[in-house]
Amino acid sequence: MSNIPKDLKYTTSHEWAMQSSATEIIIGVTDHAQALLGDIVFVELPEVGRILKKGEEFGVIESVKAASDLYAPLSGEVIAVNESLASKPELVNQNAYQDGWMLKIKPSDLSEWTELLNAQSYHDNIETAVKE
Repeated sequence: MSNIPKDLKYTTSHEWAMQSSATEIIIGVTDHAQALLGDIVFVELPEVGRILKKGEEFGVIESVKAASDLYAPLSGEVIAVNESLASKPELVNQNAYQDGWMLKIKPSDLSEWTELLNAQSYHDNIETAVKE
């Protein structure tokens, strides 16, 4: 089973979110998603300053197998992107939750945080999808 840290929140589209402060949320794709995709070869991220709405597409991740859109777990302004992924997209495969983080946003509506899945709910969501 994939690594699903208990202190993070998740989406059904396999993004994770970590609240590092009241004004900063760090976002990436889950270990499960990177395992499904295989070797990551390209990551397209938004410009700093872009305003995202919850559920909006913010980028693309490509592997040797497929490409997948990335979706914002929360609404807010992009305040930083992981520039290392431009030259080293494999960082997502190596450690999706640390070196493979994708962007940081300043959330505009923290009430959306409570709508995200906890680790157990995300785990259950994966198991249900595998059985189908």
